[in-house]
Amino acid sequence: MFYHDKKLQYTVRVDRPDPCFARMLQQAIGGVEGEIRVMLQYLFQAWGARGPAKYRDMLLETGTEEIAHVEMLATAVALNLEGAPSHMQEQAAKQNPLVEAVMGGMDPRQYLSAGMAALASDANGVPFDGSHVYASGNLAADMYANVTAEATGRALATRLYHLTDDPGMKDMLSFLIARDTMHQQQWLAVLEELGGHQGVLPIPNSFPQELENQDVNYSFFATGIDGIEAPTGRFTSGPSIDGKSAFSVRKVTPMGEEPRLAPPMPEAHAQMEQMAGGVSPTQTASQTAERLGVTPKAQSNKANKTR
Repeated sequence: MFYHDKKLQYTVRVDRPDPCFARMLQQAIGGVEGEIRVMLQYLFQAWGARGPAKYRDMLLETGTEEIAHVEMLATAVALNLEGAPSHMQEQAAKQNPLVEAVMGGMDPRQYLSAGMAALASDANGVPFDGSHVYASGNLAADMYANVTAEATGRALATRLYHLTDDPGMKDMLSFLIARDTMHQQQWLAVLEELGGHQGVLPIPNSFPQELENQDVNYSFFATGIDGIEAPTGRFTSGPSIDGKSAFSVRKVTPMGEEPRLAPPMPEAHAQMEQMAGGVSPTQTASQTAERLGVTPKAQSNKANKTR
C-alpha cells in the first residue's frame, strides 16, 4: 500500500519560467537516466525480493522516494511551462506566448497532448517503455545495476544544474543530486554487507566455479591484429578482484571451427540456388525445383501424405 501527502518532498520553485528547460527536465523524468526508471527498478526489485526482509523493505522505501522525485520534476516542468521565456515576453502582446514557447525549444506535445504539463517521456519526446528497468532476482546484480543507475542519474542532474540560471531550479537539483549521492552509497553499503567484491563475485556466486572454463575465466582477451599491443592495467595483471585467481593477457586465436549449417528446409522457401548449393548452367529452374521436390505437384503429394 502507498500513501500520499499533498506536500512535495522538497520545495519546487521557478522564478523565471523557461519552456526550453522544461523540455530538458523531461530527460530526468522519462529518460534512461531518469526518475521513472529508478522508481520502477527499485519497486520491481522489491516486489520480487526473496531472502532477508530488510532488503525488500529498503528497496520499497527508496522506490517510494523516487515517486516523490517524479512528482517534483513534473511540477517543475509545469511551472516552467506557465509562461514564455523572459526574452520572449516583449512579443507576448503580438503573438500567442504558447506558440512562442514552442518555437523557443519547448516540446510541442507538452502543450498539445498534456495541456502545459509534463510527459512520461524523455527530452526527445520518446515515451518511457521500461526497457532499462533491471530486476534480476539476484541481490548483488541488482545492487550493481542500482549503483550504475544512480551514477548516470547524478551525471544528468549535474548537467541540468549548469544549464539553468534559475535559483529555484538550482535549489531543487541540488537536493536531487544529494539524494543520488546517498543512494549510490546505500547500494554499495549493501554490497559491502554481502561480503564486498570478494564475497559477491562472480555473480551469481551460487553457481559452482569449477563448472566454468578454468582456462579463460580470468584472462583478458587481446583482439588486436599483430603488432598492436594489448592495453595494460589493473585488469591485466595481479590478483583478481575476487581474490580467487590472477589476471592474465591472452592473445585471442580461434578456438572453434568454421560454422557449417545444414541446407535450407524446402518449407522455409529460401531461393532454389541456396537449397541446391548452386545450379548448373545447363539446369533450368523447373528442373532444379523438381530435383528439390518443391514443385506444386510434389508439394501437393507431400501434403496428401500428411493427412
